[in-house]
This record gives sequence, structure tokens and C-alpha cells, in this order.
Amino acid sequence: MRRRALSLIRVHARPGERTRGILKAGPFTIAVVLGRTGIRANKFEGDGATPRGRFRALRLWWRADRHPRPRTSLPVQRITPDLAWCEDTSDRRYNRPFRRSANEPGDRLWRQDRLYDFIVEIDHNTRPRVARRGSAVFLHVARPNRSPTQGCVAMTTGDLRRLLARLGARTRIEIQT
Repeated sequence: MRRRALSLIRVHARPGERTRGILKAGPFTIAVVLGRTGIRANKFEGDGATPRGRFRALRLWWRADRHPRPRTSLPVQRITPDLAWCEDTSDRRYNRPFRRSANEPGDRLWRQDRLYDFIVEIDHNTRPRVARRGSAVFLHVARPNRSPTQGCVAMTTGDLRRLLARLGARTRIEIQT
């Protein structure tokens, strides 16, 4: 039986812990890790903040060499070794995926540490894309020590896989302080 996608999930910081949060998705409550400077409404490139606001879940990126295709209603894209995310504020590809040559800068999505085995792309700073307003904000896998992210929302692989099964193109992600 396929479950309907959730219409809204909410993320908020734990009281007194700016880098730790709670994600509420229907009946699920998931512990998450936030950006090193907490949640901010006025996000800028490199500030380490998780953006406050309401976002759409756009697509799932995943490592097909490590995991079978997850169950989700989101559009799905495989991560390849040459795939990166543009963080260069002067580049026309800013805050978009691109094929990266070995010497080109960018946040490489093919990682050894497994943090990007599953990435949910959200529509932070996409319409319009504004240079220096933040790029590569995802839902992704947390580090084993649960250290803060650079601005993303991270959780365990198991929690993320369970969440993926409930996400769809109409799901909204509300991040609040």
C-alpha cells in the first residue's frame, strides 16, 4: 500500500540548542541537526545558517552505487562522480547542479563520507536565484557525531529513508525558530 505524501513537515530548533532541532512529519518526530549558526531569516552564502521559511521539496538525489532506489513520490536523480553544486556567487550556474571537471570548484555531491547518499533538494533561493543569498541547502544524512551542518537539515540515514517515503512534489517544508 502506497501512502499519500505529506503536505507539510515542520522543522524547529530545540530550545537553547541552535544546532539541534526537531522535524515533525505527520506521526513522526525526527531529531535533526541544523546549521552551525542556527536558523536565520536573512541567510547569506557561507554563514552556516539554516534558512527560515517555507520551501518545496523539489527532488531526491541519491547514490545508486550504494543504495537501491528509495521509495518516494519526489522526482529522483542519480548522483554521478562528476556532479557538483555551484556555490560561486559570480557564476551563472549559482545554486544549481552542474557537471564538474576535476579542477573546477563546487560542492561535490559524490562524497566518501556518505552525507550525500540521499539529498532532498529544496527551493531555497531558486526563484529568483540571488547571488550571496545561500546555495546547496538540502535535507541530507547527518555525520555520525551529529555535528552541525553548513546550513542544511540533517538526520540519520534510517530517518531520512522513512521520510522520503512520505515526501512528494506538493510537500512543503517549514523551517522556523
